[in-house]
Amino acid sequence: MTGTIRNVVLAGFAAVTLCSSLSAASSAIARSPFDGVWSVLIVTDSGTCDRAYRYALRITNGRIGYDDPSFNVGGRVDARGRAFVSVSAGGRRASGAGQLYDDHGEGQWTGRSATSACSGHWEAERRG
Repeated sequence: MTGTIRNVVLAGFAAVTLCSSLSAASSAIARSPFDGVWSVLIVTDSGTCDRAYRYALRITNGRIGYDDPSFNVGGRVDARGRAFVSVSAGGRRASGAGQLYDDHGEGQWTGRSATSACSGHWEAERRG
């Protein structure tokens, strides 16, 4: 069980890539000042998940995504940099929230499966 919640959480933050092609309707959405590639470090502070992992996420038009179709990722960053994300895969779920700034960010996350729960914090750095 150690890695299952971790994988769900990381897919969401690392939560935070919805790099799919934008349709004409979605291209009308204003570009977010936080759009780009972010490196996100996920750290477990409580529970049996692995201690830490780093992943690359992309924010496009304020939407957070990750390039792995085996996870359901939904997330957004508002104009003030408040980030919200949820991730699910099978019976595992995780969610998190935090704050992005010009080139870094931080926040908290929690995750749960049928047999365990974990929580921790995340740190982000803009990479592009």
